[in-house]
Amino acid sequence: MLIDTHCHFDFAAFDADRDRVWQAARAHGVTRLINPAIDLATGAKALQLAARYDGVYVAVGLHPNETADYTPSLLADIAEQAAHAKCVAIGEIGLDYHWGKSPKAQQWRAFEDQLNLAARLGLPVIVHNREATADVLSILSAWCAALPEARRERLGVLHSFSGDQGDAERALALGFSLSFSGPITYKKADALRQVAARVPLTRLLIETDAPFLTPHPHRGERNTPAYVRYVAQRLAELHNTTLEALAATTARNAERLFGLPAQRTA
Repeated sequence: MLIDTHCHFDFAAFDADRDRVWQAARAHGVTRLINPAIDLATGAKALQLAARYDGVYVAVGLHPNETADYTPSLLADIAEQAAHAKCVAIGEIGLDYHWGKSPKAQQWRAFEDQLNLAARLGLPVIVHNREATADVLSILSAWCAALPEARRERLGVLHSFSGDQGDAERALALGFSLSFSGPITYKKADALRQVAARVPLTRLLIETDAPFLTPHPHRGERNTPAYVRYVAQRLAELHNTTLEALAATTARNAERLFGLPAQRTA
């Protein structure tokens, strides 16, 4: 029983064979996935797909690269999408200093506003970070400090984590989970594997970020949710456990964080 906690199932890369992709994922033990939006349009499409596919859930929000024209008036539209029964988080939100598609001030404003929206709605957040670790952790620290204690039980996840041990320890101390994706399987990712091996099992999630970040041995191909098993297998090896045990643990973690209905194998 595997849960892919971050898959862009709505993207055009899956338009030609989405049914087959989902069937293949189910055949490989993937029972559920979370489809994060990057803007309002992808949020709407993701919600349509969630209504069509049992096991598909959604996060809504504005990706940092989509915040150049952000105004607080958009929060009402995000909140309307978040009211859908299969919306389980606000995301993916955060900071991205790599592409320069949105001014930093705009990214900060949208990130902070969406964090506060998540707090008001009682939803966890899915956090994107690219080349902005110090600022992401600083914003999250300030946000967490302002939350009531009861609200800190289901904060969210730093998706496709790529930071160092210090970054991981700071995020974990705040109360966040860490999710790992395809790069954990790459030949030269020893430093990342050392970090992942030290993450408590109770705070660990798995994802594909499909159609991106395809794991070994399929690197260079389109990523699909079926491939989350390669991520799970590598993490199981790092934690000296079995694939089945790692899958069950990360599934429980995802159920708890995102409020998903529990599923248990016989």
